[in-house]
Amino acid sequence: MTTPAQLENFAPKGPWRDSLGNASIRAAQVLLLLVLIVGAIYALIQVQLVVIPMLLALILAAAIGPFVNWLRRKGWAASAATAAAFLLLLLVFSGLITGIVFAVVGQADQLVSSATEGFDKLYAFVQNGPIPVDEAQIQQARDWVVDFATSSTVGAGAISGLSAAGNFFAGAVLMVVILFFFLKDGEKIWAFMLRAFKGKRLVKARRVGESGMTVLGGYIRGTAIVALVDSVFIGLALFFLGVPLALPLAAIVFIGAFIPLVGATLAGVLAALIALVANGPLIALFVIIAVIVVNQLEGNFLQPVVMGRTLQVHALVILVALTAGTVLAGIVGAILSVPVAAVGWAAIKAWNQEDDDHITDEEIADAEERTALDETGRGLSSTPKEDHAGRRAAAAVAVEVADDRRTVAERPVDGSDGDTGDAGDTEGRAERDGGSSPAPR
Repeated sequence: MTTPAQLENFAPKGPWRDSLGNASIRAAQVLLLLVLIVGAIYALIQVQLVVIPMLLALILAAAIGPFVNWLRRKGWAASAATAAAFLLLLLVFSGLITGIVFAVVGQADQLVSSATEGFDKLYAFVQNGPIPVDEAQIQQARDWVVDFATSSTVGAGAISGLSAAGNFFAGAVLMVVILFFFLKDGEKIWAFMLRAFKGKRLVKARRVGESGMTVLGGYIRGTAIVALVDSVFIGLALFFLGVPLALPLAAIVFIGAFIPLVGATLAGVLAALIALVANGPLIALFVIIAVIVVNQLEGNFLQPVVMGRTLQVHALVILVALTAGTVLAGIVGAILSVPVAAVGWAAIKAWNQEDDDHITDEEIADAEERTALDETGRGLSSTPKEDHAGRRAAAAVAVEVADDRRTVAERPVDGSDGDTGDAGDTEGRAERDGGSSPAPR
């Protein structure tokens, strides 16, 4: 008797059922996916004035959030803890900017005279160097520079620069506002996003968020520590070598350390160039040696200890992400590309960490309780450990009541106004509901 599988083998095959047809279908799927990705990137670029401040605010929130939660565990209100974090951040940035401005103003005359002397030395070297360059060629190059500086292209660039400065100011204000709400109402925002997930998907979604924020916060804090060490030691080397603008150059080294692979090197090259103009080739050589030594110590000893296993991304992936981010958004894209790539990879691993069949009912109940507490703005991360049991019991009752009503629009948890709740009242409510609420863990 002929089986259905045998009948299928005898049936005529269409043009899409052979190996070439299967490959064509797969290629069409890949092309469609690429079109969707390119379309999404293009849409994000059109609204980069919103996207970039939001990403920067998320990165700062991941780095500062543990400090805000620590203050809240000590009894501070959400607004007060956020205001304290903002004040501390403002003091750090304002102190750094003030020091840079005073350093530039105080050493401007010295830098101008040194630059003039360095330019004269360079001019003499070009005239008398191994490659013969006559006076006419030098004058022609100088006239080209003057013509370019006075051309309409430079004027249009200046107007574009004013527009970019306006966008920068607007983006900075927007970032500050978004950062404030992330720090103050981050748990509520996270719980609102989790309303789209239920059951086992809720467990996996919480894992993705927690893993992503852990990687992001660890990366930013670790990079900041490494950048601070680099800037301090390189700044001290520049100071003792007598290189002008040591403090601004140290600040540039600190910022450059947030651009992997090339940031610290470019900052060191800039410091060496200023040393070459202001102090001569010998001091510039010493600056290069100091930059190389500090970068080697940071890469081989400090970074593995501070960063640990936070950034588990291959160097090639970092290079590709860095290039793509720079092309799409310039220097800001270079800074954001690597942490975004690291968080994306961590999210993929967290989602695929465990099969759905292996997720237990206890894990689902735990995720629902945590989400219910986050909806109140007083999750476990911002609550003292001694109050966790009472908060969990209240959340278990709230989740059960919401399940009975078949709604998650509101899950009132005892103590949602900022108190920790009354465990005795929670137990009484559980008895009135039949004693079926999960036991606090």
